[in-house]
Amino acid sequence: MRRTAHPSPDHHPSSRPFGPHPPGAISLVLLGLGTFLLVLAPMLAWYVQPRAAVNPIDIDTTAVYTGTGSVFDVEQVKTVPDQEITVTQRVRGDVAESERSGAAVWDVITSVDTDKSLPAADPHDALDFSPHRWVSDRRTNRPVHCCDEKPYIEGEAYLKFPFDVQERSYRWWDNTLGATVTLHYEGRKKVRGYEGLRFTAKVPATRTGTRMVPGALVDEPNRPQVLAEEWYANHGLELVVDQSTGRVLYAQTGPRRTLRAPGGDEDAAVLLDSRKLAFTSATQKFAVDQAEKDSGLLRLVGRTVPIGTAVAGFVLAAVGAVLVARGRRRPDTSESSQEPITI
Repeated sequence: MRRTAHPSPDHHPSSRPFGPHPPGAISLVLLGLGTFLLVLAPMLAWYVQPRAAVNPIDIDTTAVYTGTGSVFDVEQVKTVPDQEITVTQRVRGDVAESERSGAAVWDVITSVDTDKSLPAADPHDALDFSPHRWVSDRRTNRPVHCCDEKPYIEGEAYLKFPFDVQERSYRWWDNTLGATVTLHYEGRKKVRGYEGLRFTAKVPATRTGTRMVPGALVDEPNRPQVLAEEWYANHGLELVVDQSTGRVLYAQTGPRRTLRAPGGDEDAAVLLDSRKLAFTSATQKFAVDQAEKDSGLLRLVGRTVPIGTAVAGFVLAAVGAVLVARGRRRPDTSESSQEPITI
């Protein structure tokens, strides 16, 4: 006798139909995480990195230049050659004013000393003392005219260059000149083994102001006081700049400051003349160390992390997509192989 055995109601084929299975939780998590990382990668490069590349507001740095040259000795009332010259430039951020304005507000004090005035307890004892305030847009480095800025600074760069320095000429503010100087790109140069972009310029003799001095000082002995003309020139400016951050790695200047009689064509007295005043080794080391650190952080946020995030996102999304596709196509082998049992 032949009987056909039917499956029990609990195992009826209609209760587990043939067809795709829903994807597993792990595959969906992988797909979602991968998609999230793919979206995050360009945001890091296009949104986060530009906001990390900003001029600081809590800056407190000192740059020192040294060299030799001629200076006017007030006690001897004459220009003395072959003097050791030190230029000290301290930059401190006004945090409260920066937060209020949204710009970078930096107070700058520049002093010129000889060995006679170093160390100077009072910076006003220096051969020259110049306090001023520079206000800049934190992202573009362009001057912002607010917050008791003095003097009215112009140009594209001063104290530092913009972020992502290009191989082109830049307008650099020369505070002694009271105007901008065009710095020309001259290739690349290494400072303490670290490569930067090199820029140079010269400043022809230019009248910068007037000063009341004894007439004898400008070859007019018959006049007790004369409103002499102040003139400035520069034998050569050289700056080596970190391309990523715009930080100056090395600076060299060759200032010449003189006095002329009113309407005169020739220098009558030399106040300061040096062919080369350059960053000390300590200043160079500090600048290079900071540039390596800051450019490394910018590179991490703007390139390394976005690329790594994009690669990880692609891999996770691909794996998740494959698992989802396999889960939907896989047949129910345990149920679909059931057939009626014949006895």
